[in-house]
Amino acid sequence: MLKRFFTVDESVLNDQFTLLDDETDTSYDEDGNKRGPEVIDFDTDENKTQTAKRPVSMRQFIRRGAALYNEAVQKSHVGQDDDLPVSIDQMKERLERFFHLPQNKDVVIREFSVGVQTKQPWRGLAVFVDGLADKTVINNDILERLMLFTQFIHDEPRRNMEYIQEKILTSNQTAMLEKWSEVIQVILAGSTVVLLDGCNGALSVETKGWEHRSVSIPQTESVVRGAHDAFTENFRTNTGLIRSRFRSEHLVTEIYSVGNLASTDVAIMYVHGMTNPKLVREIRRRIEAIDVDYIDSPGVLEQFIEDEPRMMIPQVLSTERPDRVAASLAEGYVAIVVGNNPFVLIAPVVLYSLIHTSEDANLRFYAGTFIRGLRWISLFIACLLPALYVAVTNYHPEMLPTDLMLAIAGSREQVPFPVIVEVLLMEFAIELIREAGIRIPSVIGPTIGIVGALIIGQAAVQAGIVSPLLVIVVATTALAGFAIPNYELSMAVRISRFVFLLAGAFLGFYGIAILLCVSVVRLSMQKSFGVPILSPIAPTKASAKDVLIRGPVYSMNLRPSFLHPLRTWRQQPVTRPWSAPTGKRAGRKGNDKA
Repeated sequence: MLKRFFTVDESVLNDQFTLLDDETDTSYDEDGNKRGPEVIDFDTDENKTQTAKRPVSMRQFIRRGAALYNEAVQKSHVGQDDDLPVSIDQMKERLERFFHLPQNKDVVIREFSVGVQTKQPWRGLAVFVDGLADKTVINNDILERLMLFTQFIHDEPRRNMEYIQEKILTSNQTAMLEKWSEVIQVILAGSTVVLLDGCNGALSVETKGWEHRSVSIPQTESVVRGAHDAFTENFRTNTGLIRSRFRSEHLVTEIYSVGNLASTDVAIMYVHGMTNPKLVREIRRRIEAIDVDYIDSPGVLEQFIEDEPRMMIPQVLSTERPDRVAASLAEGYVAIVVGNNPFVLIAPVVLYSLIHTSEDANLRFYAGTFIRGLRWISLFIACLLPALYVAVTNYHPEMLPTDLMLAIAGSREQVPFPVIVEVLLMEFAIELIREAGIRIPSVIGPTIGIVGALIIGQAAVQAGIVSPLLVIVVATTALAGFAIPNYELSMAVRISRFVFLLAGAFLGFYGIAILLCVSVVRLSMQKSFGVPILSPIAPTKASAKDVLIRGPVYSMNLRPSFLHPLRTWRQQPVTRPWSAPTGKRAGRKGNDKA
């Protein structure tokens, strides 16, 4: 028995399941289905992964990959460009082949007869996906009305179909479809398709009704003073939340379908007549150029459309707050809503927008400027403090007061590791606690705090692994990282911190300064949808006081000039005419900028 545990022979491998070709597998024929099994071709070029291949050039590799992908896409859409047949039996057969019936159990094909007073029943089909469509709407507004209340007044089936669309069905959205591809798309989107015998057209009826989370508070962008609603996992709810905030007839919502194997709705929203048309065209061009099987989240779409994916800082702003999207639309930005996801993208983005929060506008400009300055200090602390600590202790002790330097040396007297090893151990422990805190179940969440405090705060110091001063440095760095409002930017800072740490360990202040200069130069060269990411400071552009500091709202008259909006003024130069000091001050400054 014990030998069985400690011995591995080839018989174990022979018993395992394999995905390789097995022509003797007849399980598809024996599953009790009368319909013929789907054919799996293991001999396609894509599946020949075990054969040896000779080296090819990169151009040939790309051309071959594109050809294989296009061939696979064409195979998966065979017959979808055809017109609808006239016979209801042919329609049902084609639907069963498209949706892999009867193996597929959540696609429902309901057969019925139209009208009860007819001598010859007019056969029809209602097709929908169980779980995506509202059955109450289907039963009451489609089947009941067609089966019980329909009377024919025309002899031609197509005219009867149009009569049903105009007079019988009470749904607020109906459309006549001509192609199989349109029929499949609306069924998978949650609508119900009605097919009638003798008519080569299909009637789509809006019946979307899947379960989703209701509007709740934001999870990653909480504010004390401001709106407390956030986007949900419903595409139409998200666009509705934006439109409810930004009630303008000039707000345009363009919807595209992205994905060849499974499509995802992607909407771009902008203000017609105010947003730069070049920006809209560029975003539209990049989205239309995406040719993939499936995209499920804004984070994936972001990597397809951003200018430089190798940059660590985000080039598109991701937010879950409708009020922030509405404010950005008013500035001239473009919002991108991706499928049923609670995050919406805003493009383009500048570095300073990643430090702003929606709460800044709700506070007086003194408080807004103060907390914004605090975030900028936090950004530099989170990025540079451990590197500065290592550089000072290793290369530049003369920069500290003698008493402080002696205190640091005394605290490290029992530590057996070099400073850089000590810092890396602590940073690695902090990253472990941070990552575990996200993944750990909420019921045992407080445990991670106790473990972290005991191990890092007390036990590590008493064991002589780290010095007490380093615990303060690492804890301050972690707190500063949490103060960065944008999650993607905080991730970039976490990675950059280790790079600066190594630079400080090898070259001291010189290494940190060189790396900082390279980073700033690299940032100054980076653009987001044609906008320099350090605008409006580098290059310098006219803008309101909403960059490093937060200015009074009554004096911020201009929209960001780096967006080149069609309307540069967002309010009157004098917005407080009843107040002599502020009205005069705001008016004079507004005229100066103009």
